[in-house]
Amino acid sequence: MAALNRFGAILLADLRERTRSTRFWVVLVALSWASWWCFPPLDAHYMTVSIGSGVRGQYSSAWIGMTLGLLYSTLMSLLGFYLVRGTLVRDFETRVWQLLVATPMTRAGFLLAKWTSHMLVFCLVMAIGLAVGLVAQFWRAENTTLDLIELVRPVLWLSLPALSVTALFAVLFDMIPWLRRSAGNILYFVVWIALLAFSSTGEHRPVSDTWLSDPNGIAMAWRDLKSQLSLAYPQMTFDGLAIGGVMFKGEPAIFEWTHWAPRWLDIGGRLLWVGAALAAICAMAPFLDRAAARTASHAASRTGAAGLGLRQLDRLLKPFEANPTGLLLAAELKLLLRPRRRLWWLALLVLGLVQLFGSMQALGIACILAWLISTDAFARTALRERDAGTAALLFSAAHVQRRLLFVRVGVVLALAVLSVFPALLRLSLGNPLTLLALLMTAASIAVAGIAVGVACRNPRPFELLLVASAYAGIQGHALLNPTTDPGATIALHGILLPVFCVMLVALWPRHCSVTEQAAPWSGLLKRHHGRKALA
Repeated sequence: MAALNRFGAILLADLRERTRSTRFWVVLVALSWASWWCFPPLDAHYMTVSIGSGVRGQYSSAWIGMTLGLLYSTLMSLLGFYLVRGTLVRDFETRVWQLLVATPMTRAGFLLAKWTSHMLVFCLVMAIGLAVGLVAQFWRAENTTLDLIELVRPVLWLSLPALSVTALFAVLFDMIPWLRRSAGNILYFVVWIALLAFSSTGEHRPVSDTWLSDPNGIAMAWRDLKSQLSLAYPQMTFDGLAIGGVMFKGEPAIFEWTHWAPRWLDIGGRLLWVGAALAAICAMAPFLDRAAARTASHAASRTGAAGLGLRQLDRLLKPFEANPTGLLLAAELKLLLRPRRRLWWLALLVLGLVQLFGSMQALGIACILAWLISTDAFARTALRERDAGTAALLFSAAHVQRRLLFVRVGVVLALAVLSVFPALLRLSLGNPLTLLALLMTAASIAVAGIAVGVACRNPRPFELLLVASAYAGIQGHALLNPTTDPGATIALHGILLPVFCVMLVALWPRHCSVTEQAAPWSGLLKRHHGRKALA
């Protein structure tokens, strides 16, 4: 009973810490709004879950549950990771861990409480989505028969096992120091893509092999959907299950779907994924003390020169240091480039070769990945003073706010452009429209990274936006992939780029003043300058 009380206390404290954040409720409202668009009307020309290209179930309780179950098990397993991660790091960095370790709390109990907290957040998101789904069922009025069991069953057996694996990765990446920041966010995107690819291969396995299914449950759901569709439409062939948005012309073909009954063997296979996640959480307990001890040393190493020395950079930037703006520009470039590790430079080189010599499709994907490996630079540049505690020193200089904004936008824009310079060079030889689209995309990413960081005072929202946009771009969406439709890319960024510019200019003064007030030693420096002025 005492252990259960300690578990509950840690869980409750973690949930209170989450729910006291305005950002948490803003995200919930945004996800609720997005849930409504998962159930488009007949004339919407898109579907979020479909069989092949234009077949979906009638909006019954069972089909709404199946739609949400598949969307949560796939897309939420990506977005949810960025929503919940970071709670262990917060306890390590705020020294709360040192207080907890002095109690009778067990390491396994602490990690299980964190994992359970992640799962409760996911359950809250799913509960809101189910409520929105019920409203959509009666609003669309295709089938108004209410069946709560059929509504909840797909979410329970498809989404929860998938999200239990997501919660496991959120805890694991917080345990490993070099995965706690942007590198972990990018790596998880790769892991998620790999898991999704594994799920898609499961659609072609024999029925007898689908009891274990995959973490997302796609193979199991497709087996039952295909079985019923084969009876309803014996003359038709179906390509597979499409999740996440499919555009089509005309009205969709609708079939009746009022019941889903997974086998007991299927349920056992889904529970195995949950059990594997719990076992992995307990297996990490012996390494918890080591992970907490490495937090301070890793934070110190982040501020040091962890990357290449780039000694020639001093000589190249020497002419710019003759005036204050040039000096600030040189300092920003050094801070941006010197922490870059050898692996980053190697990846940039490989992606540059793909941009030069690959197909147009490979060029588009290589450009997206080149921007993606620099996510930390785009997302954290505006927050450097807050992280390093240097705001009071920097903002004590006269007129530094305007110069800093100009320099930082220029430096990040240069990084975004140079990351795709081989592609720009290739496109300049005969594809000016795609060249313009690629330049506008680079500019939008650079300005959006600083603007969203200034607005949210946290790098994670932009990291989440960039990762989600990168996934869409790899699938062929024009937002980050100008090779598919350059005209659409130019139109999109013609709207987004001015919006981000206005947002940045409007919020930058407030960001500088808030950062300066929150910085350590700011009051001491102000008193010092005040005494000097009086003297």
